[in-house]
Amino acid sequence: MNNNSKGYLIVNVYVDNIAQPVSNAKVQIIGKNTNIELFTNESGQTEKIELDAPNINLSLNEQNEIQPFSTYTVIVSKENLQTARYEGVEIYPKEVAIQDIYLTNESETLVNEEIVQIDPPTLWGKYPATLTNEEQNNENISGFVLPRVVVPRNIIVHDGIPSNKNAKNYNVEFTDYIKNVACSEIYSTWPIEAIRANVIAIISFTLNRIYTEWYLSKGYDFTITSTTTYDQKYTRGRTIYESISNVVDEIFNNYIKAENETFPILAHYQATTSEAGYLSQWGSKYLADQGFRAIDILKYYYGKVNLATAPTTEAYPYSYPGMPLEEGDCSIEVQILQNQLNYIRGSYPIIKKIENTDGYFGKDTTVAVKTFQSIFSLAATGIVNKATWYKISYIYVAVKDMLKSIY
Repeated sequence: MNNNSKGYLIVNVYVDNIAQPVSNAKVQIIGKNTNIELFTNESGQTEKIELDAPNINLSLNEQNEIQPFSTYTVIVSKENLQTARYEGVEIYPKEVAIQDIYLTNESETLVNEEIVQIDPPTLWGKYPATLTNEEQNNENISGFVLPRVVVPRNIIVHDGIPSNKNAKNYNVEFTDYIKNVACSEIYSTWPIEAIRANVIAIISFTLNRIYTEWYLSKGYDFTITSTTTYDQKYTRGRTIYESISNVVDEIFNNYIKAENETFPILAHYQATTSEAGYLSQWGSKYLADQGFRAIDILKYYYGKVNLATAPTTEAYPYSYPGMPLEEGDCSIEVQILQNQLNYIRGSYPIIKKIENTDGYFGKDTTVAVKTFQSIFSLAATGIVNKATWYKISYIYVAVKDMLKSIY
């Protein structure tokens, strides 16, 4: 088996949320002819592990009957914390898979081990049929809209059909939700422009549900469901792939809208379709193979649409300044960045303290930024682009909220 049939896995371990990484947690990775044991570092992260995966061509052509990914079981344990067992972790060739695992204090649970079964992606698994076109049209009518299109920090995902009162609701960070859906709906091995097009469609669909308050206006207490019958596939515990994660971090507040409109379209899509107004997921992949850009793919399926950008909500304390920050810069935005990184050190002490937070982007700030980027699977350039800025902002808020709950 050559390197084209090898994939990679990084496991991140936390207590309850991302603000509390777990060091020295025991991680077991079990698969066919595989039994690896290792431990997390002080940031709760394992090294990158190389694992067997099938031939990459299996995930690049819909006409195949062989599973295009390999699956593994990941078991994480740490004294005084509940053991977690994640089954069905999918590994694709040449792709870096990121598996976040959240442990719970033993005193807060009645079971010794939590078992999470990760569903297969929609392109491979068998899922209920979507609503008919007529039903979809009826579903899309809503008399409620927000004053403006915004990207919230979190959304509430109902893990079942709307009428299932026993289904759980999950409070999910917006970009984590988009990454989860994208990794559930398409293959991470696809061309980057196909990934971009599908991610923008997923964001547009989600922002439409938020903007129209579709479920809230009907008396439900959630934003969106996890079922493909009504919405998009969300899989609790889903493995995230670096190629998709990087795209989402870059364009998480981009959406498509019809000409002369301001709101995001409810961008429906299917694996393969010729239905007007629906994106074909496999078709988008083949168009990208031909050199189509993401926006061209979207226009091919949705017609006359324009790309738009939504502002973030106040939950992100400071908006991206509009251009990357790097060594040599001096501004209030750099000072904000320095103070946030120093605050984050409370949970991630591997990040070097920035001694002089005067707004000058010096070498110590570059080192701190690079360390942060490495921890959170961002390109470790030391330059604070949009993706890094918002990730720092998100982790800062998470750490701050965690400390508030303690004190």
